Parts: sequence; structure tokens; C-alpha cells
Amino acid sequence: MIFDPLSREGAAMATSQQRGLFRRKELGENQVGLLPTPGWRKRNLQFLGEVLIPALLSPRRRARAFEAVPQAQADEVGVTWLGHAGFFLQVGSVNVVVDPNWALWHGPVKRVRQPGLWPHDLPPVDLVLVTHAHFDHLHLPSLRKLADGQPIVVPKGVGVLVKRCGFGQIVELDTWQMARFKDLHITMTPARHWGARMIHDTHRQFGGYLITGPERTVFHCGDSAMFDGFSEIGKRAKVDVALMPIGAYDAPSGRQVHMNPEEALEAFQILEGDALVPMHHDTFPLGGEPLHEPVQRLWTEADRLQVAHQVRVLDEGESVLFK
Repeated sequence: MIFDPLSREGAAMATSQQRGLFRRKELGENQVGLLPTPGWRKRNLQFLGEVLIPALLSPRRRARAFEAVPQAQADEVGVTWLGHAGFFLQVGSVNVVVDPNWALWHGPVKRVRQPGLWPHDLPPVDLVLVTHAHFDHLHLPSLRKLADGQPIVVPKGVGVLVKRCGFGQIVELDTWQMARFKDLHITMTPARHWGARMIHDTHRQFGGYLITGPERTVFHCGDSAMFDGFSEIGKRAKVDVALMPIGAYDAPSGRQVHMNPEEALEAFQILEGDALVPMHHDTFPLGGEPLHEPVQRLWTEADRLQVAHQVRVLDEGESVLFK
């Protein structure tokens, strides 16, 4: 059952402090503006010549072959990377998919390898989460392939976009709002980003999710620049596995909308998480950095901070069980 703390039943359980956090003011504080910074023309030409065109001319790589997705036990967390920001998660015996994207193209942007797993390769999906309305996170054809009457959780203002996909209940959450599904609690967390589907479509909310089961919690960051909100997220949950974006930090627009690998590790340490799995890298060339650079920089910084044993880099289609 989905639980909305602002519904008639849930209002009595939400504290006055929590209700104060649902204000629209917070969206404005964390929303990044749309204007590029000076030098954007030069950066766009560089992105076109050094990243986009070479990717277009290169053959799409084959994905590595993996065994079927392993079954996580009740006290384990199963994490399978679907590419980009997409994951198949097993938390508290519930199968959750976040931000699935099996697109081979996003306009002129080419996926650099075949997906490691397709929708039909996954176990039955109980619940779907979408972090924000950008086309690379809310990919309608991919959502339609998964939809089978199960509920979907989206940020406030995004539900209308998925109403014809084939899901059952559509639940919209605002920042720090919580929904309940079986033994899971899904809490929408703040992020430093923006949620527009179209350029002036700025009313839609955006964020990440704390996915909390009876014993373990997974944090999916969504898209975010570095900001002080990670401290509050870490205070609200014991994060066992943090899914952190590490790519597209060299934005052609010059806007600070994504974290670099060093910032992702800094945020991870602020969260006081146990394990980090990187995402938002090596799938679609969306930033000016070389495709291999995010993971390389991640390992270098993890070694410097002596936390490499807490980092698990997955290939597309690869699974890991955290005990």
C-alpha cells in the first residue's frame, strides 16, 4: 500500500517539522538556473568535435555477458546496474527499478554500448521510481516496457507524464515526503539540479530517493551538483548502499548541475554510507570529459581517501549482493 504522509490518514503521523519541509521554497533554493555561463559557445564546439562526433563514428560496444540476476536474501541488498542512472534493486524482498533507460539514442547522443540487460531479462518488478523528468531519466518507451499495473513513484508535477504508460497507482512526492509499499519506505530527498521536461517547464520537482527496508537502506542520488543537503540526508537514514552520479560534470553549458567523482566521494563520506556504486557515466556522452575519465578519477580519489574498499564499480548488466 502506498502511504502519503499528507493524506488524511498520514497527516497525524507527519510531524510539524516534516510538514514545514514540504514547502515550495526548498525547490527554488536547490533549482539550478537555465542560463549558460560565459564561454558556452567554445565549450559546445569542443563537445561536438571531441565527444559527440567521435561517439557517433565509433561502433557501439557489446555489453559483457553475465549470469541471470541473482536472488538477494531478505537481509541482503541486490544492486544491478542497467546503465546510466538505471538500477534494478532488491531491498527487503521487494524488486524496485529506478530510472530505467534502454534507449540507444537520445537525439544525436548515441549510447556507447548495447545494454547489458533488457527488460525481459529482469525478475518481476514490483515498484518503479523516477527521480526527475529529464529525457535520460524519464524515458517513456523504457517505462512502457516495464509497466504491468504496478505502482510508480515520481516527483511532484511529473505524474501526468507517465499516466498512459500502463502503471497502476501513480504517486507524486515532494521533498521529504514518504510513500510506503509493502515493507519499504520510499522518501524523496533534495538535490541540486532542475526538473524541466521542456526548457520553460520549471514547475516539476526533482530529487533522489531513500529506499528503506526492514534492515537495509539504499540511497539513489538522482542527478545533483554538490550541495549541503547531503548532511541532512545522512542524518535521516543509515545508508548501506549509495548510488552516486560521477559523470557529465564538464557540462558544455558551464552550469554546475552534476558532481564530479571527487565531489561524489565527498558526498558519500558526508552521508557516512557503507558502500558506493557509481552511476551516470560511460553510457551516454553528455559532458565534455572523456568517457573513461570519471571512473579513473573515482579510483584515484578513493585510493587517496583510503576508501577504495567501499567502492564497487559495476559493468552494465552486472549485479552485486551486499550482505
